[in-house]
Amino acid sequence: MYKISLSKPDITEKEQKAVLEVLKTSSLSLGKKYLEFEKIVAKFVGVKHAVTVNSGTSGLHLIIRALGIGEGDEVITTPFSFIASSNCILFEKAKPVFVDIDEKTFNIDVKKIEEKITKKTKAILAVDVFSQPADWQELKRIAKKHKLFLIEDSAEALGSEYMGKKCGSFGDAGIFAFYPNKQITTGEGGIILTNNKKIADFCRSSANQGRKVVDGKWLEHIMLGYNYRLDEMSCALGIVQMQRIKEIIKKRVKVADLYNKKLKNIEGLETPHIKPGNQLSWFVYVIKLADKFGGKKKDNIMAEMVKRGIQCGKYFQTIHLQPFYKKEFGYKEGSFPIAENISKRTIALPFHSNLSEKEIDFVVENLKKILSNA
Repeated sequence: MYKISLSKPDITEKEQKAVLEVLKTSSLSLGKKYLEFEKIVAKFVGVKHAVTVNSGTSGLHLIIRALGIGEGDEVITTPFSFIASSNCILFEKAKPVFVDIDEKTFNIDVKKIEEKITKKTKAILAVDVFSQPADWQELKRIAKKHKLFLIEDSAEALGSEYMGKKCGSFGDAGIFAFYPNKQITTGEGGIILTNNKKIADFCRSSANQGRKVVDGKWLEHIMLGYNYRLDEMSCALGIVQMQRIKEIIKKRVKVADLYNKKLKNIEGLETPHIKPGNQLSWFVYVIKLADKFGGKKKDNIMAEMVKRGIQCGKYFQTIHLQPFYKKEFGYKEGSFPIAENISKRTIALPFHSNLSEKEIDFVVENLKKILSNA
């Protein structure tokens, strides 16, 4: 049992009460709560439409379908992300085309995108990695120049801002995810964000078994659809979490600030870089070790942390070196050297809204000792 876990949702009696209230009704799915949740998130981000789904992965899949991306098409994306940002492309038999990352922000390197664009390229799918906003100004310029769709995987960046504008609002469509380690949670769940009504309507119908968006009959299906709906209990939980979002973000900023202060002068590691103009709504707290601590030494450091009761995370293992991608596409080490190097050196430390200063001190002191011995 860990003394300090990697993450923990911030749930209060308000959330518990909201879920129990739904359970007292007969509307456990397709009631009024999902519409209320959608409106709150859309207003917070500043977009016209939001569509709840059962996961961020489902949301990305529906966006790919809504944009008509399919077999033979290519989508430019990053190899340094959670695997869903590439798998969603494969679901429709299109091909993810990877571009290496910026070594400071860990986001897709916009300077390397245009050399990967071909006649088959239909979209750019960029990720706000670890809640750090990608370079959306340049991404939008490239997409417009080459007439490409722009998709925003903002699963980790609810509340983050780029040049004063909320993440989730930059692409033709984007998503948030609400897994328990995110800023807010609905247990499982996600939401699609867009200013395009056609995309929103397509996604809403697809998520509900292909029924009509308005006045659809229960057993009448006008298109291929899925059961990607989010239940009412989850939406009730999400509503209260969104009502507390400013409080939650503030608490997470405080935890990140304490880590930054206490890790600042420890030799052998770098604290997270925040690009000027960006404002982070912290998802995880990821340190970057010096080269000499990379690879197997990093694994040993993490193992020693676990022995001391401190759970850590490998954020991220590169997508192109996952067994399935190596087998399917023939990727090898050296394909994307910056992403691979960063992957060998990054560790996610315990991080959540209610992590105490005492717990942070315990993590920092033990990490310092382990590094000095390494």
